[in-house]
Amino acid sequence: MSFEIVDSHCHLDFPDFQSELPEVIARAHAAGVSRMVTICTKLPNEPNVRSIAEANPGVFYAAGVHPMSVADHAPVTVDQLVAYAKHPKFVGIGETGLDYHYSADSAELQKASLRIHIEAAQETGLPLIIHARAADDDMAQILAEGMAQRPYSCVMHCFSSSEALGLAALEMGFYLSMSGIAAFPKSQDLRDIFAKAPLDRILLETDSPYLAPPPYRGRRNEPAYTAFTAKAGAAVFGVTEAEFAAATTANFDRLFTKASLKAA
Repeated sequence: MSFEIVDSHCHLDFPDFQSELPEVIARAHAAGVSRMVTICTKLPNEPNVRSIAEANPGVFYAAGVHPMSVADHAPVTVDQLVAYAKHPKFVGIGETGLDYHYSADSAELQKASLRIHIEAAQETGLPLIIHARAADDDMAQILAEGMAQRPYSCVMHCFSSSEALGLAALEMGFYLSMSGIAAFPKSQDLRDIFAKAPLDRILLETDSPYLAPPPYRGRRNEPAYTAFTAKAGAAVFGVTEAEFAAATTANFDRLFTKASLKAA
């Protein structure tokens, strides 16, 4: 591939990659993926995720408590997240958010955790990374409440929620991240939502090892496959793959300011 592309959200610390992580990262770079953000979803794993970023050029990291994990771990504090943010390769807060599809019984804990992450994003100036599933109304309300208190930046990771939540996020100046789901044949409704967004608010991600786009659907996903989602995104916006890659890379640079090529 002759153009640069960025995977804004992957999970390189997951067991799926343990046996061949150097090869996975090498394949990503060979495929034009110049930078990756690997996401820590459970804070006890932060040292390992950090070490992956430290050891690999072009790899950055973020950390937070995934909403499906809040009931199993001690509550995170703003001070903890702010302390992580001092690392030069720590570039975002999260992923955090609300998931009522799998974990509705911990909804109140999830809301409290989300508010803590929002405050940390406000304190650090780093973007908030949001996971949202089956909780659109509460998500929109809490994000808006935080924005009314103090501005912050945010990306709706692996966006596959309702048009209403997508438009609410865009109105707050947030970004929508396109994963392999957008390339699935039956995802036309989702592609229609993306088509209503400005191109300068779109990011690309794999969420690997999950959600591999065609032609790898059903197999382990990896950052090298970012270009297949870019192909679907280019069709949505009526631009070439190179133009879409350039636009989403520029958007990434604007949002994840610490993850510059100079820092890579």
